[in-house]
Amino acid sequence: MEATRYKHNPIIRPDDVAPSSEALKVVGVFNPAVAQVGEETILLMRVAEAARETDPRYVSVPVVDPASREVRVVSLPRSSPDVDASDPRLVVHRGRVYLTSVSHLRIARSRDGCRFQVDRRPALAPATPYETYGVEDPRITRIPDGRFIVSFSAVSEHGVCVELAETRDFAEFRRLGIVLPPENRNVALFPEKIGGRYVMMHRPNSEPFGSSGIWLAFSDDLMHWGDHRFLAGTRRGAWDGARIGAGAPPLKTPHGWLAIYHGAAPGTNAYSLGALLLDLDDPTRIIARSHEPFLSPKAPYETHGFYPNVVFACGATCRADGRVLVYYGAADHVVALAEIGLDELVDSLR
Repeated sequence: MEATRYKHNPIIRPDDVAPSSEALKVVGVFNPAVAQVGEETILLMRVAEAARETDPRYVSVPVVDPASREVRVVSLPRSSPDVDASDPRLVVHRGRVYLTSVSHLRIARSRDGCRFQVDRRPALAPATPYETYGVEDPRITRIPDGRFIVSFSAVSEHGVCVELAETRDFAEFRRLGIVLPPENRNVALFPEKIGGRYVMMHRPNSEPFGSSGIWLAFSDDLMHWGDHRFLAGTRRGAWDGARIGAGAPPLKTPHGWLAIYHGAAPGTNAYSLGALLLDLDDPTRIIARSHEPFLSPKAPYETHGFYPNVVFACGATCRADGRVLVYYGAADHVVALAEIGLDELVDSLR
């Protein structure tokens, strides 16, 4: 059982996105959150930008100055023994780690959920000392009071934090602040309170003692989180045996909370998508879990890119006809779309 890919994938490519600065170039657009606002489908996408190289003797890395909120380019000599640029994602200089790109969040809009128009300017750009290396991997949850809560990773020399923002119209956003300190990411909020409390899925770093897993946390006010509970971990020898993390915010179904998650396979480090089915009244109880992924990297745009062999979902919607539309990042390079029947997906978990 596998999801059906949209025939015109990828639906958004780096060439579709205008750079936020003349000093930068867009190297990836991926890992979109999704919200349905009336007849409009809105994606909030991670846009990765790298410095435009002007001198091959130097490796250039972009860093945000929190005082000016401008991106400055740090140039490091490639020939220096103090510079390690062997990993395409990062550069190490005298023990300090820089990312080769800096990310912001950008909106794309569609009337049919397939063909999107990308805004020319960022919706959420790095602006604080906790975001100097970028803001990444958003999820959007609409809560009963009408607000859309955006969770995202804030990356800096301090580590990877989890931050929340809110909007009602996707025109103006208000940062609520850091809610989880380093090292944590992959936060997905449930769309309603359970037992009188807000609930989130999150993924703290548990190394070196074990592989990272998905946890639950609870809050009365969205800002102060506690009562942390372990939910799900990796499975030895399985498709999700190396690493897992929450994907799209859980979808409420008659069968339970459907929580799409990503898993990485041992050895290959290929990222695939599966699902958990959680009890509606007690989300700490797993009813069922994917034995096999419903989407694995097979298409060329999934197996080749900035980080090959990755499908990574931060957003999904369930249509009235029972189709689940999954918007996902492919190879840390492009945005793609796949669909699968809700009942078909739930049946595959049992």
